[in-house]
Amino acid sequence: MNSNLINTEGEKTTPVLCQQLLDQELQRFEADYQHHYLEGETKPKAIGKPYLLHNPESARGVLLIHGLMAAPEEVREWADFLFSKGYTVYAPRMAGHGTSADDLSKRQMDEWVESVNRGHEILKACCGHIIVAGFSTGGAVALHQATTKPGEFEALISISAPLKFKKFSAHFARPVNNWNRALKRLDSVTPSAISTARLRKEFVTNHADNPHINYLRCPVSSIVEIQRLMKGVQQNLASLSIPTLVIHGTHDPKVDVKSSRELFKQLPDGRKYYREVDFHLHGIIRGKIAQQVFHEVGEFLSKKSRHRADPANG
Repeated sequence: MNSNLINTEGEKTTPVLCQQLLDQELQRFEADYQHHYLEGETKPKAIGKPYLLHNPESARGVLLIHGLMAAPEEVREWADFLFSKGYTVYAPRMAGHGTSADDLSKRQMDEWVESVNRGHEILKACCGHIIVAGFSTGGAVALHQATTKPGEFEALISISAPLKFKKFSAHFARPVNNWNRALKRLDSVTPSAISTARLRKEFVTNHADNPHINYLRCPVSSIVEIQRLMKGVQQNLASLSIPTLVIHGTHDPKVDVKSSRELFKQLPDGRKYYREVDFHLHGIIRGKIAQQVFHEVGEFLSKKSRHRADPANG
């Protein structure tokens, strides 16, 4: 058993299929890490590795998704909290993360979704009841999972999903990305000693809340992919029928709090809950502020459990 990937309590072992799928993910990470390693940017392997916190006594699981330019380590404190509440937790690594910003710049949202789909299969191999949750872009992917897989999840938690960016540069991401792609095509069809690289703007600076985890370069193409992801999510929000918790930091400097407010309004009436925490940074799932967030998560999970246990609800 790979202790780097899995944490089990007690003497029971992880189901064989679950372990096989975990091993495949670890192998995929190792290959990507070696291929895309960039001195000075790539973080230690422990930051980028996907991990499973397995509670063999429980059939309840959480698919927990990190944000853009981050890695599974970003959601570690959240994962530990959920595990302490009796859940099995799997934190997948989205494609292009835990390696280098150059790797991320070549990835599309479909690859992020596929990474999470594989994580979903891992949890299904050891849990019968699954919640999907995520932070920032991970929250967007969680929304995508819930809206495109009806009946697969029992609840949804979206924290700081990026519908609206505050950075002025984000509004120009699509035209700049189109410009970059046009120049690359020009290079490919018109071989020349003079490259168009100096004319391209493929990255912008990321002022990370957690520089030991996050890339410090943000691919312009990734912003466009997030916008594409959120557009698809919005088109399907009305179909959500599971209990949903939406949380955002009131003074988030990166993703406008209006993002979560608007998403919440678009959710169908029913068991939906909205909370804001008073904080000045984007990252609200690590450090002292995270305790407020986890309190809200715990309250939501308790409500969901009570509703499920009520005979009147079947």
